[in-house]
Amino acid sequence: MGAACTGVAFAATSNASNASNTSALDEKIARIEQGLSSSVVVKGAPDQKMRLEDRMRYHQVPAVSIAVVNNGQLEWARAYGVNLVGSSEHTTPDTLFQIASISKAVSAMAALHMVEQGKLQLDGDINKQLKSWQLPDNEFTQEHKVSLRQLLNHSGGVNVHGFHGYPEKQTVPSLLAVLDGEAPANSEPVRVEAIPGTEWRYSGGGYSIIQLLMTEVSKQDFPQLLQDVVFTPLDMRHSRFASRLPDEERSHAAAGHEVNGEAIEGLWHQYPELAAASMWSTASDLTKIIIEVQQSDAGTSNKILSSQMTKTMLTRGLGETGLGFFVEDKSDGSSGSSTNVSYTSFSHSGGIEGSRSLLFGYTKTGQGAVVLTNSDNGMALIEEIFTSIAAEYHWPDFKVTEKTAMAPDPVLNQKVAGEYQLFDQPAHVFTEADRLYLQCNVLGNKPLELHPEANASFFLTAPDATVRFETDAENKPTGFALLKGVNTYKAQRVN
Repeated sequence: MGAACTGVAFAATSNASNASNTSALDEKIARIEQGLSSSVVVKGAPDQKMRLEDRMRYHQVPAVSIAVVNNGQLEWARAYGVNLVGSSEHTTPDTLFQIASISKAVSAMAALHMVEQGKLQLDGDINKQLKSWQLPDNEFTQEHKVSLRQLLNHSGGVNVHGFHGYPEKQTVPSLLAVLDGEAPANSEPVRVEAIPGTEWRYSGGGYSIIQLLMTEVSKQDFPQLLQDVVFTPLDMRHSRFASRLPDEERSHAAAGHEVNGEAIEGLWHQYPELAAASMWSTASDLTKIIIEVQQSDAGTSNKILSSQMTKTMLTRGLGETGLGFFVEDKSDGSSGSSTNVSYTSFSHSGGIEGSRSLLFGYTKTGQGAVVLTNSDNGMALIEEIFTSIAAEYHWPDFKVTEKTAMAPDPVLNQKVAGEYQLFDQPAHVFTEADRLYLQCNVLGNKPLELHPEANASFFLTAPDATVRFETDAENKPTGFALLKGVNTYKAQRVN
């Protein structure tokens, strides 16, 4: 075992075929390891490339596992750090991570496989396929019923965005208890809260319904079903669905860590919501999902789905999702038309207690990557890693944007400094010299500099977001709006 950079041990695998190729690949990996960047940089600032080792330390992320697909195959995989903070157990490419909501994409592929077998119906009332439990009808389902398709693409109007999990020593509810929100479940009952098919609403609760449906129809428990349908055909030997990892495998798994850098109690939470959140895997194993989707879309493999079903899976419904993946059509611009769609990106991120992850791939180009971390702070680091990978492999996504920062306004900074509440969490805005900072656990536990770009409007570099302070008729701050992508989140001033 060597060292990628001083202080962080790594283990590696690659598909380089000779010494010359190995040397070139090592140089490529080194550029990625030393070329991390936030998605936004301040124009005119010194070189802002960062080293992976330094960013792991900064974000307090003990372990990272990276695997890159190029030319339709796994090109390389490396793991960095340790499985548990303070330990000497080095992370390897075979270390298991909880991959959280990436589970949904894998579960969706298995569900669509059952559709192609004629065992499940993609459209029509889901209740007509369920046996031991029914999704209660209400005022939203009088004319339109929830279908499997809508559950897969989050358009069924179903609630329960995500799940909290259960600490090691806590009683874990049955799936039926989760669906009805009955003790000891710590989530709401899974119910319809909007007319099916009228709006996009991300729902882990919907995937719990899918889990029940798949097990009832197949007459198999969910882990064995996914083993048969996905893991065995794709030779994913380091993947499994489990609410709690068996004792004999726990020493080979990366423990979860909180935003303060400490290991979570019991090292992992348990998730009976298997389809939605409870897959364990490695970055290398997950690249087999990327490659199979790419090959199936191209019509060269049908280990799980036909080419036509894969194309259906990668077609957007409402919002940004297909049937399991977040998808975006791309154009290579060869015809000079912005509507010349030539390939599609497909992805899914994951975030549960102590774990953050991202799977991302393209059809037709044979490119993609998986990055897994064992920390609640992991997503900021993941975005920095993907920015470096994308630059090295010339991807059209994860590009760095330069923004111009205005001169600081000390008077404005002092006026907006104070205590706010964002997502029911405290958000602290404070000054340091002539600079303004935002600190909020929702965005990680590190102070984030607010760079002025217009009157009372500031930009962040990581994450890529804008903060706009709001005032009342007397010009006193009342809150701020956090703008990230197409979403706007409101924070209220509390002092």
